[in-house]
Amino acid sequence: MPHHGNEEEHNSSASQEPVIRDNRKVDPVTGQARHPEGEQPAEAPVGEPPVGEPVDSDGDALAQAEEILNGIEVPAEESVAQGAGQAEAAELKNDLLRLQAEYVNYRKRVERDRAVAGEMAVIGVLNSLLPVLDDVDAARQHGDLTDGPFAAIATKLENALKTYGLVRIDETGVEFDPTIHEALIQQPGEDIEVDTVSQVLRSGYRSGDRVLRAAQVIVAVPA
Repeated sequence: MPHHGNEEEHNSSASQEPVIRDNRKVDPVTGQARHPEGEQPAEAPVGEPPVGEPVDSDGDALAQAEEILNGIEVPAEESVAQGAGQAEAAELKNDLLRLQAEYVNYRKRVERDRAVAGEMAVIGVLNSLLPVLDDVDAARQHGDLTDGPFAAIATKLENALKTYGLVRIDETGVEFDPTIHEALIQQPGEDIEVDTVSQVLRSGYRSGDRVLRAAQVIVAVPA
């Protein structure tokens, strides 16, 4: 027997078309949020912009950030640390200034010592040549250096030593000075008010303010 009931059900189910429902929450055309019928759109949370509106990142966000930063208080520990850092920086600066002053003093001392060492070296050479100069003076007094090559050599030697600051002490008629004169003989003199050098027995020498050897002299004293 034919089953007419089953054929009708098959024909009715075949004639129905599938139903497609669009359940997307955002309209692809307008970009707006979809809400079910009868449902009110949810209010945007406080502090967040509504959906679809641009965010003003340079406005409210910066203002809120400034309020937060201005409201932050520096802890007492950090203040103390900053004060300690400033004190340490001041101490380091003082140490640097002290080291700089010590270096300047050291450099001056080294330069002074170098100059003194050079002066002492020159004085040592001059002292070693004083006996040679005494022989030259003795030869000149005896007339052996009036002319000739030896006289020229003696003159060149004396001029060379003068360039190193050597000065002869051999003046007569000057007041006796115990710092540069050595009195071997004292004789009464006429019209003498103070002790005066009347004769030089051996010349003295000095280099600058330093007396290398005092002159041996005869002193005329008031009668």
